[in-house]
Amino acid sequence: MKRGSPQLLQQLLQQLRAALQAMPAQRYWVAYSGGIDSHVLLHAMAALRSQYTATLNAVHVNHGLNPAASEWAAHAVAVCETLDIPCHLFNVDAVAAPGESPEAAARDARYRAFAQLIERGDLLLTAHHQEDQSETLLLQLLRGAGPQGLAAMPVLRRLSAGQLARPLLSVSQAQIEQYAQDKSLQWVEDPSNQERGFERNYLRHEVIPSLKSHWPAFAKTVSRAAGHCAEAVTLLDEVAAEDLHQLSGWVSQQPVPMRLPLSGLQQMSPQRRRNTLRFWIRMTGLPIVSTEIMKQIEHSLIDAREDAIPLVQWPGGELRRYRDALYAMLPLAPLDTATVLQWQWPQQTLALPGGLGTLTATVDEAVTEAMPMAILSLAQCQQQPMTIRFRQGGERCQLVGREHHHTLKGLLQTAGVPPWQRDRIPLIYVGDQLAVVVGHFICAPFQAKVGGAGIAFSLS
Repeated sequence: MKRGSPQLLQQLLQQLRAALQAMPAQRYWVAYSGGIDSHVLLHAMAALRSQYTATLNAVHVNHGLNPAASEWAAHAVAVCETLDIPCHLFNVDAVAAPGESPEAAARDARYRAFAQLIERGDLLLTAHHQEDQSETLLLQLLRGAGPQGLAAMPVLRRLSAGQLARPLLSVSQAQIEQYAQDKSLQWVEDPSNQERGFERNYLRHEVIPSLKSHWPAFAKTVSRAAGHCAEAVTLLDEVAAEDLHQLSGWVSQQPVPMRLPLSGLQQMSPQRRRNTLRFWIRMTGLPIVSTEIMKQIEHSLIDAREDAIPLVQWPGGELRRYRDALYAMLPLAPLDTATVLQWQWPQQTLALPGGLGTLTATVDEAVTEAMPMAILSLAQCQQQPMTIRFRQGGERCQLVGREHHHTLKGLLQTAGVPPWQRDRIPLIYVGDQLAVVVGHFICAPFQAKVGGAGIAFSLS
């Protein structure tokens, strides 16, 4: 490529400057692989350093997949030293699991590393450009994606406690190559970028050149289409947010509810319901669902008979139904309900198995009438050994103010506790007797008396 195209260079800097003005931060981190794209971004950020107040840093991830990986890391450090930019190195295990895409494994390992680094007020900058955006849209199209997928890569999204930004999405590959040539940059070449077995590489080297030969503005126009899809997604999300508010009272900036009323969803049109469900699932932090999974949700959950307790699962998430509600959750971890844990008083915390969290005891030396009723008598805890168990069946409890004992199963059912939660509720035994169903009930013989010392148990 010929040197001396000041107009292209100036355009790149202007586009980057405009993008940064819309992305203020306390610290900028450039994801620097050492390749031409990230090298140009790093160099341009250094050139513009006087025009922003954030500190500039670089991060290089060594995937360890190429024999030259350590040389690339050394190159990254050397370039950063030349530009007077602090460089943080990560060594990660990016080997793909059986059946996993090598590209996906490397990407996931890389972003896990980034997530450890990025703090509140930080912005991670990646060097994705116009051609990358068009490739992403084509890949999503070939996978049958909807508007969310066809919106391709957003300019800005959350990452850990900070954000990830792609300030070069409006910059062409020609601009990047011209900048690198004009500034005499030295970058590394990853031979895996030439392997046609990877979907993106096949598009990049075999398909897109043919498209560009017939439609020279291909990358620009396809990226523009991605922008139109992104606008449509924004509008669909606004509608979904309104529907979610009507269903549950949720408002933006609040944690999204993990359950929704089924009756409200059933009153919606199928299209609007699916839009709301996709938005809700995404906002809970669960992985997005495929069209096939959405069909299962419609058939198995929405249209199921009233007394059914159906389950729809997909990698990383699941939806369950109980009575008039849908529940979104992470897949339940295995739990051996025969487990018995010893509580050695006066210990105050105990980690529970199966991802159930931590049980915490809080002592109050003088229980008052204004306090919650579910407070265990400290004196009884000191007199007999305490254990934490889980429901086996047949447990009974006499609630405070009642004359008779009731089965724990019946009490939990009356309280509306979903079946899959019932076996995972910690049960506190004093001696051989059930004393507390954590978060729900206390059995009358163990209730702390007003004026006496008591223990309140909580789960976090």
